[in-house]
Amino acid sequence: MRSLLLTFRRRSNSRPPRREEQSPQSLRILLLVSSFNGLTQRVWCELRDRGHTVAVEFARDAESIADAARRADPHLILCPFLKERVPTEVWQKWTTVIIHPGPVGDRGPSSLDWAVTEGKRAWGVTALQAVEEMDAGPVWASRTFPLPKDPPTKSALYNGPVADAAMSCVDELLTKLATTDFRPTPPEQLAKTVVRPTMRQTDRAFSWSDPAEAIVRKIRAADGAPGVRTEIAGVAVWAFDAYVGPSRSDPPGSVVASRDGAVLVAAGTGSVWLGHLKALGDAERSVKLPATVVLDGHLPSTSKSPNDPGPGRVHYVRRDDVGYVVLDCYNGALSTEACNQALHALRHAARQDTTAIVLRGGSGPFCNGIHLNRIEAAANPAAEAWANITAINDVCRELVNCRGQVTIAAFSGNAGAGGVMLPLGADLVVAREGVVLNPFYEMGLTGSELHTYTLPRRVGPDAAKRLLSEKLPVGTAQAKKLGLVDEIGPRDLAAFGGWLHDVARRYRDRTLRERTLRHKVDVLERDLSAKPLDAYEARELGEMAQDMFDDRQGFDAARRAFVQKRAPERTPTRLALHRAPGFVRS
Repeated sequence: MRSLLLTFRRRSNSRPPRREEQSPQSLRILLLVSSFNGLTQRVWCELRDRGHTVAVEFARDAESIADAARRADPHLILCPFLKERVPTEVWQKWTTVIIHPGPVGDRGPSSLDWAVTEGKRAWGVTALQAVEEMDAGPVWASRTFPLPKDPPTKSALYNGPVADAAMSCVDELLTKLATTDFRPTPPEQLAKTVVRPTMRQTDRAFSWSDPAEAIVRKIRAADGAPGVRTEIAGVAVWAFDAYVGPSRSDPPGSVVASRDGAVLVAAGTGSVWLGHLKALGDAERSVKLPATVVLDGHLPSTSKSPNDPGPGRVHYVRRDDVGYVVLDCYNGALSTEACNQALHALRHAARQDTTAIVLRGGSGPFCNGIHLNRIEAAANPAAEAWANITAINDVCRELVNCRGQVTIAAFSGNAGAGGVMLPLGADLVVAREGVVLNPFYEMGLTGSELHTYTLPRRVGPDAAKRLLSEKLPVGTAQAKKLGLVDEIGPRDLAAFGGWLHDVARRYRDRTLRERTLRHKVDVLERDLSAKPLDAYEARELGEMAQDMFDDRQGFDAARRAFVQKRAPERTPTRLALHRAPGFVRS
């Protein structure tokens, strides 16, 4: 151990390996990651937008990691989301920087879990150089940010403030990388080291006699994985998606109400809404589902709670003269029931005397299309998939055909597959800065959502084909350049909400509103007189029928791997540029 520390000190006082002065516009960067998650996609998009050559390698084992580094021979190996250890031969030869979701001095794999559980009022992100010991390398950059008193979910924290701080650290890192005399700082010179162990279920455990606020904090610290083990209505489950409910006098642990798939459970003081659960049984078959689905057959006869709305889901709200249809769906998955709620909300919105209708997400992802977990858990997955895709198509059709009001669709969070295609029928499409869109279909599905009409109409037929075939993420800058979105609003979620409301209120101007509506009607009459929406949908659903019922492209296996969170066996070819035939190091 002493020799390792001596080696570390010597390295921290010397220049990082393989550093040579480089133009910030011409770097070869290898993203070494555990998965291509939201933060990794955002880093990938923004680095490419700045002109860098960016390859991705999934960290499967030391041999494949070393092989990827040799093939890519990068100026920088960047690890925005990495659980595995970087092989010594790699970090000793190539500058390798880890993005750690904790402040300087914090070490351990459960940083965010502890931050939420302990009620930290401030947290941070550190960009540190890879060394032999995990999270112990010298610091290239760091950022801190406040945490709200009301505990965020771990996933919301990671995809929000942590992701923003990480991108800021990456910006600083690239600037310093171009400076040959910069040397990263040993962490012990900046802060006291705090090593946090892996959080286990014993650390997460709670009693239903505990206050509701304490229970919610424990569950949010484990959301979206691994959840917290508990028992509800006699069923052993993993709990997710928790909100503080109203005061109740019922026995702690008893289910007292249900609403829109969530159940209300009495606590020692107050109550807790639980939106999603996962049965504790067979790990291969158990998937995260709405609480009432998991507890089906075990719930007592309870009346719905009329005085408490429960967790936000799909709903309509009016603010001034703007109507909002909010898709506040857990993990962005839009089930058949949620699609029907969205359809009802849109039809209700169209009947109001508002000047504009805004379709937006909640505090998480905007939408990721149909609900694969519900499909996987169904007695007949193909039939449920079909019901889900036809229901989401009804929502798309309603948006396209809304001729009486101006419609605005807002990518308030990340979106994928049908969740990108769904809002493209709106008059104006806007996005929050920094969101990532995946405008293509995988999972062995050809896709529907009327995208064969709305996508080419927005970006042109050539770009539409390219987006669908290349299957690569798109950041906001590229989305605006393509015409996928029209305007980009601020990154801060609250500021984006205010900006979005101002955008919608532009249409109080009668001239602008009438011109927009007239243009919409003219375009629809021109396009749909040549080929009606029914024809677009019929062709799409004809393909989808073969995908869902005949499983011609492996939908069953791909869906199962997704819901069971199986790690891919290899890096997708479209991301692994360093493994492509003819790859040339520029």
